[in-house]
Amino acid sequence: MTHHQPDPAPGAEPERGFLVAVLAQGVDVDDELGEMRELMRTAGVEPVGQLVQRRPAPDPRTYVGKGKLAELKAAVPGAEAESLIVDDDLDPGQQRRLEDEFKLRVVDRTQLILDIFAQHAVSAEGKLQVELAQLEYNLPRMRGLWQHLERLGGGIGTRGPGETQLETDRRLARRRISQLKRRLKELERRRDTQRKARRRAETPVVALAGYTNAGKSTLLNALTDAAVSVDDRLFETLDPTTRGFTQDGRRYLVTDTVGFIRRLPHQLVEGFAATLEETLHADLVLHIADASQSDERVDETIAAVESVLNEIGASELPLELVLNKIDEVDPLRRRRLANRFPGAIQISARGGEGLDALRARVAQRFGERLRSVRLLVPYDQGRVLAELYELGAPIEERLDTQDGVVVVAQLPHREVTRFAPYLVSEPAARARSR
Repeated sequence: MTHHQPDPAPGAEPERGFLVAVLAQGVDVDDELGEMRELMRTAGVEPVGQLVQRRPAPDPRTYVGKGKLAELKAAVPGAEAESLIVDDDLDPGQQRRLEDEFKLRVVDRTQLILDIFAQHAVSAEGKLQVELAQLEYNLPRMRGLWQHLERLGGGIGTRGPGETQLETDRRLARRRISQLKRRLKELERRRDTQRKARRRAETPVVALAGYTNAGKSTLLNALTDAAVSVDDRLFETLDPTTRGFTQDGRRYLVTDTVGFIRRLPHQLVEGFAATLEETLHADLVLHIADASQSDERVDETIAAVESVLNEIGASELPLELVLNKIDEVDPLRRRRLANRFPGAIQISARGGEGLDALRARVAQRFGERLRSVRLLVPYDQGRVLAELYELGAPIEERLDTQDGVVVVAQLPHREVTRFAPYLVSEPAARARSR
C-alpha cells in the first residue's frame, strides 16, 4: 500500500522528481506539462528532468515503450531523482512494473493530486474526503509486506502468512472505507439541514466555480471580506468557504469551492462530491475565468470547467461568465474579449474594477423573484417583524406610526401570501400615519 508521505518541513529540500509523459502527436508539450510541473511544485516536488514519448496510447505494461524505457533508465540516475512522476493515471500493474524497474516510488497524476489535497484539507470533512479517496485509490495497489515471496511461485514457504497478512490489510482498509462513508453521510445530513435553513430564509446562494488559480478566492475576499488564503498554488482552496455580502439591502451567500483542472480524475470528482455539491445546490454559478491568458488557454480552461460542471450535474444551473484579472489586459484585447464573450462581466478581483457591476448583475438575477410590498404590522405582532427580518428580505423603509410599524420590503413571491393579512396600499398607509 502506498502510504501518504509526511508534509515537507519548512525549509526542507524538495523531493526530486523525474517527469514522464506519453502524448499524442500534435499536443503541445510545454502547455501540457506546464500544468503537471505546477502540480509537482505545489506538492513540494522539484522537477529534475523529463521524458516525453509520442504515441497514440501508453504501453499497457510499462506506460512507455521498450526503447523509451531503456532511455529513461539511463536518464533517471543521472538526474538523481527520488521519484518518478507520471502525467497520467497508471493501473496497478503498470505502477508495480515501473517500481520494480527503477526501485523508486512511482507517483501518477491522481496520486499527486491526492497528496496536494491532503496538504490543503483543513476541515474535518475535507480530511475525511482525502482519506477516503486515498484508501479507495490504494486498495487495488496493496501488495503486502511479503511481495518477495510472491515471485517464488507456489510451493513450500510461500503459503499462509503472506497471503493472510495481505487479506487482513485489505479487510482493514475496506472496513475503514465503510466507516469514512458513514461519517461523511452524517456530515452530509448536517449540511442538508443548513441548506434548508437557508432556503427558509430565502437567502440566495452564489457559487464560485472556475479553473484553479483563476482568482476565485481573491474574488470571495473582495466581495465579502472573507480573508481566505490566496496563495498562488493549485488547489489552494479545498474546503468550501461560504461568506455573505449585502447589495441593495439584500443578503447573498457566496461559496468558494475547489478549483478545477484539465483531466480532473473521475474518482476525485466522485470522492469530493461533498465539496463539489456546494456548487450543485447554488442558485447561481459565477464561472470565473482568467482573462490574462491566451485566447486558446482561456477556451481550454472554460471547457474544462464546463466539463466538470456537467459531470456533477450542475450544467443546468443559471450561470454567469466572469472574466477576471482584466487589469492585466490591454484595451484592444478587452474589446476582443467583449466580442468573444458578449454579456460576460470583466473584473479585477485584486484591484476592485468591475465589482460593483458584478454585484448589480447578481442582484438583477434575483430581483425577478421579489415583489415590493407595504405592510402595516401592529405593535402586538412583533413576531411578524421578526419573521420578516429572518427572511433576509431587503427592507427599504420602516416607519413607526400610531397603528403599528409600516414596512416597505422586497418579498419573495411565494412569501407574499404569508404576510397577506398585513398588506396595505400606499395611500391607506399614509392616511394611517397622519
